[in-house]
Amino acid sequence: MSEKKLVPKKRFESFKSEWIEKSLNEISESFTYGLNVEAIEYDGENKYLRITDIDDITRKFNKNELTSPHIDYEISSDYILSEGDILFARTGASVGKTYRYSKLDGIVYYAGFLIKARIKKEHDIEFIFQNTLTKEYKRFVYVTSQRSGQPGINAQEYSTFKLFTPTIEEQQKIGAFFKVLDDRITNQERKLAKVKALKDAYLTEMFPQEGETVPKRRFKGFEDEWRKDKLMNIAETYSGGTPSITSKLFYNGDIPFIRSGEIGKQVTNLHITEEGLTNSSARLVNEGDILYALYGATSGEVSISKINGAINQAVLAIEPKNDNDNHFLVYWLKKHKQKIIETQLQGGQGNLSGELIRKTVIDLPSKEEQQKIGEFFKNLDNQIEMEKKKLDKLQKMKEAYLEEMFV
Repeated sequence: MSEKKLVPKKRFESFKSEWIEKSLNEISESFTYGLNVEAIEYDGENKYLRITDIDDITRKFNKNELTSPHIDYEISSDYILSEGDILFARTGASVGKTYRYSKLDGIVYYAGFLIKARIKKEHDIEFIFQNTLTKEYKRFVYVTSQRSGQPGINAQEYSTFKLFTPTIEEQQKIGAFFKVLDDRITNQERKLAKVKALKDAYLTEMFPQEGETVPKRRFKGFEDEWRKDKLMNIAETYSGGTPSITSKLFYNGDIPFIRSGEIGKQVTNLHITEEGLTNSSARLVNEGDILYALYGATSGEVSISKINGAINQAVLAIEPKNDNDNHFLVYWLKKHKQKIIETQLQGGQGNLSGELIRKTVIDLPSKEEQQKIGEFFKNLDNQIEMEKKKLDKLQKMKEAYLEEMFV
């Protein structure tokens, strides 16, 4: 390996020495498999960490569904995590996933499909952990895990992972840098989650509950009871169709072809031609129209179209009439998505009937109150989008630094 490759592209100014290649085995005191025991109800103190409890993105302990291990705690202290421990998932779809123990997580036992590497004290834990998020590590996992039919990496194989290490002082500097960056990402995730939770709360309070005629929370100046009407009476609705896939003349044109999984997107995977539109039941929709997904995994999803395009039979277009507000209708449908799915989903494929959706009874306030509510939720969604963009920017920044600050 050339001398140039033994230093990172970007580093702190005071460090000049070359990095040294080491295996994970050289920097670890031991490798230990976890406990193959039953997960039981959380006892309030002893936590049981399984592969599924490690967040795929943040790699932190997701404590939404805490459990405890079914063990004799007095004789199982070897399976308690401590500072300096990094866990590696050893099998299945999660192979390669890692977690760095934090004492803030409390008393944690780890499950059998995880391998614990206890990092030696002369290395910075944060620096070593961040190495497991690099492209080099991901490449190692991909190559190593494919050696057998069932994807997996055992402790001996993990111990061979090669990484480059600088002095402990530079390790600590890099580790601290990424710790700060991770904290910023975590804070931004919290901001995003807070706005989303706020939106969910308002969706519950700003539309009438079952059997009621007014919402719990509303804007000043509005006191009248809400009325009910069928969607088909307050909006024009129609679905589209799909041009024959056997004709090359019908595809790769200039018309975006919006399918159920793309109703809120600005780009589509398929485009059709004018010939495809003319020779099929595909229907044109405009930016600003309401699009409602009828089929498959996205059944019940609803969005304002962000583009002009054409729809197939899996999408119901909704165009409010008589000045009914399109954003209000979108958020009413979002609020009632679960109820609609529970009462109207048909067949093994999980499809909704366009005809039944047309007959859905909508709660309607005055046009002015509709506009107020629609604008309110539109602004909340804009705030969510802004917070999401900030999070995406931080995550991309971290990806760039991982590429530049490690050898």
